[in-house]
Amino acid sequence: MEQLLIPLLFLLGLSFSSIKIDREYERGVIFRLGRLSDVKGPGLYCIIPAVDQKAKVDIRTKTVDIEPQETVTADSVTIRVNAVLYYRVIDPGKAITRVENYQMAVYQTAMTTLRNVVGQNILDDILQKRDKINFKIQEIVDEVTEPWGIAVERVETKDVEIPPTMQRAMAKEAEAIREKRARIIKAEAEQESSLKLGEASKSIMSNPAALELRRLQMLTEIGAENNTTTILMMPSDFISLAKQWSESLQQQTQISPEKLPPKQ
Repeated sequence: MEQLLIPLLFLLGLSFSSIKIDREYERGVIFRLGRLSDVKGPGLYCIIPAVDQKAKVDIRTKTVDIEPQETVTADSVTIRVNAVLYYRVIDPGKAITRVENYQMAVYQTAMTTLRNVVGQNILDDILQKRDKINFKIQEIVDEVTEPWGIAVERVETKDVEIPPTMQRAMAKEAEAIREKRARIIKAEAEQESSLKLGEASKSIMSNPAALELRRLQMLTEIGAENNTTTILMMPSDFISLAKQWSESLQQQTQISPEKLPPKQ
């Protein structure tokens, strides 16, 4: 009885060791006598004990935080840039057999690519066209990692550290641009106002009563402000009468030489 029990237990242990279970996000890369045999999972499957060897691979999307890289931009500005990269394994067999450590390989590739791409662009493009920089980094890293069975899903630059002197220079530049824009707007407003005033003066010349209405409106506006200013308004008719009287007086005083009495 004991002679039968020992082989039975041995066979039972082998059967249990041959049963493998992988989760939904895991895959098992099977090596049979050292050669790549198959990729199995998820769920329940069996392998041949002492013949097959299994390497487990996680196929979920992984996040890689790239540490800040110091580089010089195309316009000779030293900055520090960090980024985050998202990738996943699409071919577990290649990820195990084509590269020794695919996680470290992806990180090193992304780090060097980030430094190179940032160094090929000027500072304004790095700050304003991040989508273009991100797409370029993703394209290069994905091309390198494709033979490893890895797909790069997304790359995002996080922070761009600029030297304090450059920050002050950029602040001055932005302030100068805003001041220039304000002066241009003010000049355009004055030009438009002068045109409107010219049109108003022509309208008042054709209708003098409009000037009197404008004066009355100005008195109403001044009185609504609750101030202590006292203004004495003279009707425009008095001004017109005084002008006509001065013109007639000037004509009377200017006597032509023909009308002077002859000398005796």
